[in-house]
Amino acid sequence: MHTLKQRVVVALAATFVAAAVGTAAGYLLGRAVTLRLAEGQLAQLAARTIAEADASSRESRSVLATIVASKRALCSEEELASLRLLIFRSEYLQDAGHIRNGKIVCSATLGRLDQPIPIPPPDFSQSDRTSVYKSFPPLAVGRLNVVALQLNDSYVIFSPFLEVHRAAPPIHYFSLGIEDPNQKAGRELGAFSQAGKAILATDGQGRFGEMLYATRCSSKYFNCITDSISVSDAMRTGSHLLFGTYMALGGLSGILVGFYVSLLYRRNRNMVHQLRRAIAGDNLGVVYQPIVQLGDGRIVGAEALARWTDEEGFSVDPEVFIRVAEDQGFVVEITRLVLRHALRDFATTLRKHPEFRLSVNTSADDLRDPGFVPMIERAVKHAGVEAQSLAIEITESSTAQQEVAIETIRRLRGQGYSVHIDDFGTGYSGLAYLHALSVDAIKIDKSFTHAIGTEAVTVAILPQILAMARALKLRVIVEGIETAQQAAHFTDAQGEIFAQGYFFGRPVPADQFHRMLAENDAESSVASAGL
Repeated sequence: MHTLKQRVVVALAATFVAAAVGTAAGYLLGRAVTLRLAEGQLAQLAARTIAEADASSRESRSVLATIVASKRALCSEEELASLRLLIFRSEYLQDAGHIRNGKIVCSATLGRLDQPIPIPPPDFSQSDRTSVYKSFPPLAVGRLNVVALQLNDSYVIFSPFLEVHRAAPPIHYFSLGIEDPNQKAGRELGAFSQAGKAILATDGQGRFGEMLYATRCSSKYFNCITDSISVSDAMRTGSHLLFGTYMALGGLSGILVGFYVSLLYRRNRNMVHQLRRAIAGDNLGVVYQPIVQLGDGRIVGAEALARWTDEEGFSVDPEVFIRVAEDQGFVVEITRLVLRHALRDFATTLRKHPEFRLSVNTSADDLRDPGFVPMIERAVKHAGVEAQSLAIEITESSTAQQEVAIETIRRLRGQGYSVHIDDFGTGYSGLAYLHALSVDAIKIDKSFTHAIGTEAVTVAILPQILAMARALKLRVIVEGIETAQQAAHFTDAQGEIFAQGYFFGRPVPADQFHRMLAENDAESSVASAGL
């Protein structure tokens, strides 16, 4: 018995020691692999960052040279309009203007200033004769500084925090500017670093103390970019790579995860089948959200929106089931169903009020479908309404295949339908792009509306969007208005503005919408009689 106990104890001890040694060895191996992968990811990120930094530098200097070479009168309305177009069509710039005697006298976003804004002297100059301001307080965005480049009396502004770093934590970003060809260190932006010039101003990667880093320097411009991450953060974010240390736990976890994924897969497949059955049985719901004329609140249109309650009685988010339908290739069937419901629900209203506009959303698959336009023609003819009463909404992202989009839009407009670009601003369409598409209206994305009253930089873009719409004679519909403050922001805008959002009405079934429309018409008649 004593010997048996000893054998058991020794076996348990040996098993424990072997497990501990194996765990430690696996941990060390996993740690080495994790850190090596982190270094590779940092190098890739630094390469992308310096490429984007080069692009922003190239664009900044190109636009700055264009402004300097302009023959337009300084700060004239013609020049300010030109500046706004330059900024709107750029990818990285936020503002441009002129400086005289150390003061901003006009800019694309501020206009012509009655009281010029004083600014501090530039921090340093570079060999291409541009002066650099590390911080430009008058036009800072929240707590973020912006950087300005000045040439003669012209300047442009951009943010030093590039797109690749907006969702990068716990990776730290550091930018080092070089003042002259002698490699004298200049501006420093981003996380503070104790590392020296050998690391921050020279291409390379490795480890500095408890930090992993990768530095890439521009071959053309005057800056270096360093991306870094602490060893502890790298281990924490890469701990899934230590699966070999916990093989048994990983195996069990794999079984559990596999079971969970299979459940999700079956649920997803079940959702696909349910959605197909709902479409085949004409069981998707359609609700309508009012579109109003912002000046007087009169309802002038409605957007048809699909809704679905699954067979278990749960409401499914439209973004979810629309994405499922797109992935499975039958989203065009939803478009047909919504169009059929909308024309059935609004046929009488459209015949009675020819100026009323009914909007229906479409997808990229619809634009590629050769039967799309004929399908709309048959549906409109069957409903007995005019083509001018129907607006086809096309998301900005769905116009990526520009030739297909242009041809479909041409056919739609040739038949008399209106074409609107939905969610405008999310794809950053330029002036030439919109002109080529030749649409009737743009719907400003709700992300711009929700930024009103905040310090978000997107608010500064709204005047350029409105000015561009006026230049192209496009109708403007502002989406997502939920407060009086947001509505008031557009009330004083030049041109006729239309609006849509919870402030004016939520999406409701057809019968409720028609009651709302009747009440709105009555109120408008009373208001007109009072005038």
